[in-house]
Amino acid sequence: MSKALTRTDFNFPGQKSVYHGKVRDVYNINDEKLVMVATDRISAFDVVLPEGIPYKGQMLNQIAAKFLDATTDICPNWKMATPDPMVTVGVMCQGFPVEMIVRGYLCGSAWRAYKNGVRENLWCTTSRRNERKPEIFPNQSLLQPLKPKWACMTKTSLRKKILKQGLATPEEYEILEKYTLALFKRGTEIAAERGLILVDTKYEFGKHNGTIYLMDEIHTPDSSRYFYLEGYEERFAKGEPQKQLSKEFVREWLMENGFQGKEGQQVPEMTPEIVNSISGRYMELFEHITGEKFVKADTENIAARIEKNVTEYLK
Repeated sequence: MSKALTRTDFNFPGQKSVYHGKVRDVYNINDEKLVMVATDRISAFDVVLPEGIPYKGQMLNQIAAKFLDATTDICPNWKMATPDPMVTVGVMCQGFPVEMIVRGYLCGSAWRAYKNGVRENLWCTTSRRNERKPEIFPNQSLLQPLKPKWACMTKTSLRKKILKQGLATPEEYEILEKYTLALFKRGTEIAAERGLILVDTKYEFGKHNGTIYLMDEIHTPDSSRYFYLEGYEERFAKGEPQKQLSKEFVREWLMENGFQGKEGQQVPEMTPEIVNSISGRYMELFEHITGEKFVKADTENIAARIEKNVTEYLK
């Protein structure tokens, strides 16, 4: 089995601090740049799973880089360079304390909420799973901040909540909403060209020198959900599960094995077969959404490779 990088402990030139997130390690370089290492860790239900997924970090980093490059005409973004297949270096931004989520279909956590009786502010008119939301653009799109974890809400109620809590000014919110919907529209168009449906996704934004930038990853299987376009209508009409490319299949596997991140529950055994199948699903999405064959980076000594490549870029 190929090796997975699940932890980093670098000391890059100019490094002031490091933040170890659930799946990414972020290094502060002189309070000017960020070095974001996309590790092979995988999380679900806010729990980091015990086994890493080989090539996951490389795939997420390269997908995000491609979509950042493909959306520079919509808004500026933080990316400066990708000196290593698992690393993006970008400008440091002061992040807004919300993640802007767009949902086009009733699935995932929205579906689970619906099944549990939540109806307020959900667009759905029926209880059918994977139902497409009508008129996604532009007036009825559902935006939802994940941080703080508020319930699903419409654009109007979301705007009021954000402004009331002072998380953004009215002018900033208008830009956040405009960028969010335009990015989702672009992602939907690119996905359709590849035979996919961009079901839902999230975006993070921040400010740098007074300008709002798109930050973090974009349109990856960790931040987005994709269905296959072919056969969607037939499967929906029959009430069958959609064929999808996203991390949702990992959550479903965990739930089938009695784990939802609740106290007292134990993560099921991640056998080599399970790990390889998850890696394979990520590769499948990479090749579908990029239209390119995935080229595996050398995994013999991943940490040494990253340190060398990033250090040379920062000098």
